[in-house]
Amino acid sequence: MSTADAPLPAPVRAEILALAAQELRPRGASVAALRLVQARFGWVSTPHLHEVAALLGMSADDLDGIATYFNLLFRRPVGRHVVMLCDSVSCWIMGREPLCAHLCRTLGIKPGETTADNAITLLPTVCIGHCDHAPAMLVDSILHGDVDMATLDHLINRLRDTP
Repeated sequence: MSTADAPLPAPVRAEILALAAQELRPRGASVAALRLVQARFGWVSTPHLHEVAALLGMSADDLDGIATYFNLLFRRPVGRHVVMLCDSVSCWIMGREPLCAHLCRTLGIKPGETTADNAITLLPTVCIGHCDHAPAMLVDSILHGDVDMATLDHLINRLRDTP
């Protein structure tokens, strides 16, 4: 049984219940609870989503709607590092497409895929609100702006050297 199939550990369940207790309605803790699960396991599996929904008194479908709405919540396994290249108009105008093509060639993957060594997942993402420094990207939730090929290569080389 993988950890994604195992029941949530008691401390995680307790923390989710504590988050829910702070809200007027338990579902108000849904995003925080899902982020908690993702921080522990790297993503939110379906069994874990069902457990969180039960703890919050929600249907799994309702919680899945929330989980799939937020692009920083992962419903599939991802690599050790996640690169999210902004897909907004500003980034597109400022050179997002050549950067994406370079990234895909360098990593040997397409957007939405993970490298064979499970090191890096490349995800497109809607606007990350850094338009004045387009093209922009998030690398493991750290914002980078004015990204060019040299910056991209430096970041990818650093990620490959980081466990």
